[in-house]
Amino acid sequence: MSTSTPATFSPEVEAAILAVREDVAALHAELVRYGLVVWTGGNVSGRVPGADLFVIKPSGVSYDELAPENQILCDLDGNVVEGTPGSERSPSSDTAAHAYVYRHMPDVGGVVHTHSTYAVAWAARGEPIPCVITAMADEFGGEIPVGPFAIIGDDSIGRGIVDTLTGHRSRGVLMKSHGPFTIGRDAKDAVKAAVMLEDVARTVHISRQLGAPAGIQSEHIDSLFDRYQNVYGQPSTPGAPA
Repeated sequence: MSTSTPATFSPEVEAAILAVREDVAALHAELVRYGLVVWTGGNVSGRVPGADLFVIKPSGVSYDELAPENQILCDLDGNVVEGTPGSERSPSSDTAAHAYVYRHMPDVGGVVHTHSTYAVAWAARGEPIPCVITAMADEFGGEIPVGPFAIIGDDSIGRGIVDTLTGHRSRGVLMKSHGPFTIGRDAKDAVKAAVMLEDVARTVHISRQLGAPAGIQSEHIDSLFDRYQNVYGQPSTPGAPA
């Protein structure tokens, strides 16, 4: 167990850390619920608002054992913050990749990696998922791209994610021969992207078994993406569009 002096933060940051711990721990259950992971594979992380910190799951721990107190707090270099709950455990093997994304994509508040079957199948082929259904245009704004093959353990995967998604509307990437990573404004948003990515990966795969799927014109993809991102759902403020 860690014997380091407990890290100290302002009350505001402590409250933010606790909130992200609770969110990240709970959101792992969504990966199981939607069949996106097997055994202990996959991970969710969330950036701590107002601090250069993020929370990620411990490595190799069963999903039904995950709790806020055993999620691991890291700095944006991927170092475990000693003296905090969970710091005696090893963080996810993808921690360096998550940290690289947070350092280089400051608007990203959540990162998710899964081993979902259909998305991994596309990654194994090294083939982007073409945008041939409106739900995909809505959520991803176009195809889901393929990132380079990278070895697990250092920040190579993170570099591939950032290089592939920078300037791209997609919130998901298929790392070649590995699997999907998704990003979001927070951890929940990244989990939603992971669920939707697997859904479109499955649907487009099935479509191709029936024949060549019809495409969607780029201007229609743009229109669908804009509507879904800016109009769909309930207004966030009084007077906003419904």
